Amino acid sequence: MAGMLYLPRLMVYHCDAPAGSPQSETFKVMERRLLKAIINPAMGVTWLAGLWLVYEGGWWTAPWFHAKFVLVLAMSAFHGQLSRWVREFAEDRNARPARFYRIANEVPTVLMIGIVLLVVLKPF
Repeated sequence: MAGMLYLPRLMVYHCDAPAGSPQSETFKVMERRLLKAIINPAMGVTWLAGLWLVYEGGWWTAPWFHAKFVLVLAMSAFHGQLSRWVREFAEDRNARPARFYRIANEVPTVLMIGIVLLVVLKPF
């Protein structure tokens, strides 16, 4: 989660760096390393551990699990978007303003809160 919360913030700062500048090149390295070395492996481990926990707990049919699973799929889709945005920045093709990434920075927070509440409270 830390990586998914930090990467859009890096993109906010990257928007202010002129394309091809040393600062922009540094942001490209930081974004790529964060995605490839931390976020991607963490997503894989999270999926494997999560599926194992669901199997062991027998929660496949629980309604709260279905709602949580939808939020996890949304988080995975956001991960895919982050990968796309990193690629666009690496190719100097970003066309979005910093404000877009400020708003995008809130998406994983909202999803995380929903996921945690569903797991802890199991409301239905």
